[in-house]
Amino acid sequence: MSVGHLARRWATSLSRRPPPREDEAWARTWLTVAEGELWARMPPADRRHAIDVGRRFVERRPSATRAEMAGALLHDVGKVQSGLGTWGRVAATLVGGRTRRFRQYREHEQIGAQMAAHSGSDPATVALIGGHGPAAGDLQAADDSI
Repeated sequence: MSVGHLARRWATSLSRRPPPREDEAWARTWLTVAEGELWARMPPADRRHAIDVGRRFVERRPSATRAEMAGALLHDVGKVQSGLGTWGRVAATLVGGRTRRFRQYREHEQIGAQMAAHSGSDPATVALIGGHGPAAGDLQAADDSI
């Protein structure tokens, strides 16, 4: 992850403004009911980011399946487990996994994959959230380009 990417994510995370309704509606078209419940747990800044990533992901991968799109939209869902706010996330990024919550934040991909698996998500969704599978490169590129 580049410094520029991190700086842009930090700047956009300062707002608590929810995504526009039409963007939320678009995102939910890709999610199962259980995945929608995971989505609702994400803070507004993470949902806005996920929508941006999801739109870039589908541009890169026009043949993306519903399961892949769900994985793209939920790629950061594991961050909710740490309970860290913006400044805590900054600290965890800078100093590493020195506390349990910082470790949870830094392991958000694996945690998010587990959350999705427990919610009954498609294995392709689970794999993509965990950073694996045939669409992982496209997701990483879509995430890094924000």
